Formats: sequence, structure tokens, C-alpha cells
Amino acid sequence: MILCSLATRETAWLTGPSRAAPGSAPGQAGSAEVVLSAFIGTPRCGGASRSGTGVHDVLMNSVDYYTQRASAGLLITEGIQPSVVGQGYPSTPGLHSAEQVASWREVTDSVHAAGGRIFAQIMHAGRIGHPVLLPDGLIPVAPSPVAAPGQVHTHVGPKDFVEPHELTDEEIRATIGDFATASRNAIDAGFDGVELHGANGYLIQQFLAPNTNLRTDAWGGSDTARIRFAVEVVKAVVSEIGAERTAIRISPGNPYNGIEEPEPDAVYTALVGELEPLGLAYLHVLEQADGRELTLALRKQFTGTLVINVFSEGPTGPEHHTVIDDGIADIISYGALFLANPDLPARLKAGGPFNTPDPKTFFGGGAEGYTDYPALDAV
Repeated sequence: MILCSLATRETAWLTGPSRAAPGSAPGQAGSAEVVLSAFIGTPRCGGASRSGTGVHDVLMNSVDYYTQRASAGLLITEGIQPSVVGQGYPSTPGLHSAEQVASWREVTDSVHAAGGRIFAQIMHAGRIGHPVLLPDGLIPVAPSPVAAPGQVHTHVGPKDFVEPHELTDEEIRATIGDFATASRNAIDAGFDGVELHGANGYLIQQFLAPNTNLRTDAWGGSDTARIRFAVEVVKAVVSEIGAERTAIRISPGNPYNGIEEPEPDAVYTALVGELEPLGLAYLHVLEQADGRELTLALRKQFTGTLVINVFSEGPTGPEHHTVIDDGIADIISYGALFLANPDLPARLKAGGPFNTPDPKTFFGGGAEGYTDYPALDAV
């Protein structure tokens, strides 16, 4: 079996009527359309699998998977590493080579032919990973040499997380450049924009969190310094591809991957304060159980499109649409319900029925639990 990154809530979006959907033409208002985003699943267009699944099969499954869901207003890919050292899991996809750009072009061409729009989610795993996943003696990198707790699954079995290499100032600047280059590659591959993954304990959040960023230089030691990396990454990508094609996902207080942010309000309000003037496509907030007050504060700060990934014990459902009616967010994101329902917009409009997602098949190299969920007209 191939394993890939676990961003625990795959996402579908329902927008209210007052905002343009991300990726739409300027001035084109959204009209209660559903916008879907894929964060859980099997590897798509990355390097060769080490488990026997051929690259061609993985690519074809990816084309099918995203095209099946092209009725959404917007698709967002799984995490795509911007560099070789940014890989955190086996066989995950990248956007740092010409071959990867060409592979993703097959996906985007198919989605566009089906009338869809698609953003690439750019994700540098940082300290989450292991040297056996990386070539040439590389080891995972991070703002500080603090190992994550637990283990990562690899092609040779589970491995304890290692102490990461502490990025130098020069290496930090090069990493920012990697994000910008990968974003340009995304546009060259036909994507309509990018979402920068600043959530779930990966590199951007590692710079934001006080337990993973122990630096005392210009990149850490204060709230202002800890947000600098995130801000510089966003600005570099905006400079490369434009603000209207750039978005960011954050998860204030999310403990995933060993992150500790006991008092996230100051850091994230400072971060959004820096991002607000840039005119981004959207801000995507993955909300925690006790995070509504902070979400409301960020809503007041951010005048652009706000996406909320509502905290819920089970799959997000139509009952959570009140966050749109109440003006808390412009777009609500769904979870595994989208993975199991490739035609989720039609099902939401019809009030169901909904396929039940099978967690046992969330991670694998084949079509089972990926492209074989039936559409409504086949039920």
C-alpha cells in the first residue's frame, strides 16, 4: 500500500451569493455554488511508486478522480511538495520538475474540459518525513532542530521522526523561492491558482508555532518574527503568479503533527493583518473545537473571501451551512463526504442520499475507495 499525507478533512465548499468563487473571472459572482477540494487520498502525479503501482496507473486514477468531481466550482489538489526535500510521505506528488508539470497538465486539461477549475495545494512537509523518503542523503528540514513526536509511514515500514536540519537564513530564502517556483510551475501545468498549505503541522505552521520555532533571529523569537516566513512565502508567490491566483490555508491551534499553539490568537491575527492588504483569492481556516471566537476575529480582519473548514465530530453536512447564513464565512468546506460522493453538488441540491466514506481505503494506490464511489444516477 502507498501512504500519503493525512490532512484529515477533505473538503467540499458551498459558497454564498455575495462573493466570487476562487478562480472565477474578476467580477464574476458566486451563486451558492459548491466548491470542492481534495485533501485526502492516494498519491496522484508524483514520482514512481515504491510499492509496485505504476506511475501511469497513478496518473490515470488522478485524472479520473478530479474529473469526476469537476462539477464543483473549484477543486484543490492534495498536498504537492515544492522541492525534493519538501516530501514527507511515500510517493506524494511534486511540482519541481518538467515531468511533474507535464503529468499535472493531463489532470488540469481533463478538469477544464469537463468545465471545472482547479487549484494546486503547495505543501512543504518540513520536519514531517524521514531520510529514507529523500535522495542523496537529505534529511527533513525545519525552523529548529526539534523532532516531531511519533512515526511516519514509509515504503520500508514505520520510522521514528528524526531531528530535522535547522534551516539557515540562506536556506530559508531558498525555500521561499521554491514555493514561488512551484507556484509558477502550477500555472504552467494549467492550474487556475495555488493554495499554500500553512496548516496541519507542516513547514509554514512549524515557523508559526512556538514549540517548533525556537529561533531568536529574524525568523523567530516573537510573534512578528514567527509569522515572517509565512508572509514572505505568500508575498513571493503573489509576486510570481498574482494575488488573485494565491490563497493560503491555516489551522490555528491545531495539534496535528506535534504542534503546540496554546495561545494562537496573537500570532494568527498578526499574520492575517499582514495578508489582508495583498488581495488574496481566499483565506482558508481549518477551525478547531474551541476556535470559533478566533475565526470571528479573523473574519473581521479579512475582507476577502473566507473559507471555513468547520470543526465537527463526523463528516460536515448541510446542517453546517448556517456559518454562511450567519456571515461567519463565505464558503463552507466539507470533509470525507466529498471523497465518497464525486457528484456532491447534485446530492446536496437533492438532499442526498450520500455514499458513506470507507476510511480503510483512504490511503492506497488503486481505484478502490478513490474513483469507484458511484454517482447519484448510478445508485
